[in-house]
Amino acid sequence: MRVNMADAKTQKMSEKSKEVKKPGKPRNYDLGNGIYRFSRTRMYHKKAIYKFLGKKVAPKKPKTKTQQFAEKPIGGEKNGGKRVVRTVRKRAYYATQDKILPRNSRGRSFSQHKRNLRSSLQPGTILIVLAGPHKGKRVVLLKQLFSGMLLVTGPFKINGCPMRRMHPNYVIATQTRVDLGSFKLNDSIDDEYFKRERKRRPKKEEGDIFATKKAGYKPTDQRKSDQKIVDKQVIDAIKKNADKKLLFAYLATMFGLRSSQYPHRMKF
Repeated sequence: MRVNMADAKTQKMSEKSKEVKKPGKPRNYDLGNGIYRFSRTRMYHKKAIYKFLGKKVAPKKPKTKTQQFAEKPIGGEKNGGKRVVRTVRKRAYYATQDKILPRNSRGRSFSQHKRNLRSSLQPGTILIVLAGPHKGKRVVLLKQLFSGMLLVTGPFKINGCPMRRMHPNYVIATQTRVDLGSFKLNDSIDDEYFKRERKRRPKKEEGDIFATKKAGYKPTDQRKSDQKIVDKQVIDAIKKNADKKLLFAYLATMFGLRSSQYPHRMKF
């Protein structure tokens, strides 16, 4: 019986070794329609890839041990002839605070960083605005400003969206484009052009709590004239297109989703 039991055990062990192990479920798997459980950046941190990028293993140099003490001969009959002395003296003064060293911050500040732009955002591309007071409107991209923001216009005459700055993250680039041709923009229209003037409020006096009201934004005459010039050039470029009627209607209508319409399945 003992021999039979041993044979049975060896048989079971051989059967287990023959069985093919099923692969486990990966951490990041497809949820459907090409959408994964974790994003690229999440997996970048989960796998700790940042620890291995650009890492060069240099050969270790042998450390040379420096002697802390050395024998020093001393003259005199009663001094013993020699003395053990430290090779490097200990510091006599320790500062309570570390020194603040001046750093050259030129080129390191965020405002000086290079702004990358996705390939779909080209001048003349019609964009769908996703946030802000003009969300849902279709606008024409004019150019990218130094800060990385996009300069867009409705035009104002078609859908009421004036020249303004938009963040690239809050727009959808469509495949429809307007050939702007020889479109020229004034050099003064930059990031400084769109900064609002912050006026200091006067000190409140007795009885002025409810009298003063917050003044709303009003565009200047310069901005109005610049808007007319830009709108005229964009509208003239649209008129040259073969499907001009369709483009005018496309820019005038608002974007919206109906039931069973999903933006990640749509082609713009």
